[in-house]
Amino acid sequence: MGTGLAGLPPTADMANKGPAYGMSRDVQSKIEKKYDDELEDRLVEWIVAQCGAAVGRPERGRLGFQVWLKNGIVLSRLVNSLYPDGSKPVKIPDTPPTMVFKQMEQIAQFLKAAEDYGVVKTDVFQTVDLFEAKDMAAVQRTLMALGSLAVTKNDGNYHGDPNWFMKKAQEHKREFTESQLKEGKNVIGLQMGSNKGASQAGMSYGRPRQIIS
Repeated sequence: MGTGLAGLPPTADMANKGPAYGMSRDVQSKIEKKYDDELEDRLVEWIVAQCGAAVGRPERGRLGFQVWLKNGIVLSRLVNSLYPDGSKPVKIPDTPPTMVFKQMEQIAQFLKAAEDYGVVKTDVFQTVDLFEAKDMAAVQRTLMALGSLAVTKNDGNYHGDPNWFMKKAQEHKREFTESQLKEGKNVIGLQMGSNKGASQAGMSYGRPRQIIS
């Protein structure tokens, strides 16, 4: 078993720590504690169900999950799978990008597509959260939000167990046609017009209060 000393491979625990990048160890440790191993299993199952076995599977644990998603290709395939053929939002290169800026660019394309799909900005991770393993819990949060939206939309593009995600509460927005809006304005105009000639005497709320000494 490696001890992490010079010349020996690091332990799994050390490998999972990842670089701190100037962040205090306490802060990094708190962030890592938010990472959910059970959630990782569910997300892996969903991504494979959604994209097919060709995307492979990561090694268990935070670092394995990060390595799997790091070049942006799996994420791009995931968001594309939520759209029908002919309207895929992210362009995927024939060969996975190896240059750092190309990988980060691919992640950025996924993030934009996730927002366009409906994931709110506060649920979207930053590129460095994934690329530098700064906050893999934030990556999980984005994927959970994406899965919840896909289940809620129920448009036939979601694959997997619908119970893996909570349905989002849908807003009941009423759509008004232009003629209905014009009609509404006319009604308001008539109401305002009918009050023009009204005397205050007939309005109970217009009377001055009598003070009895």
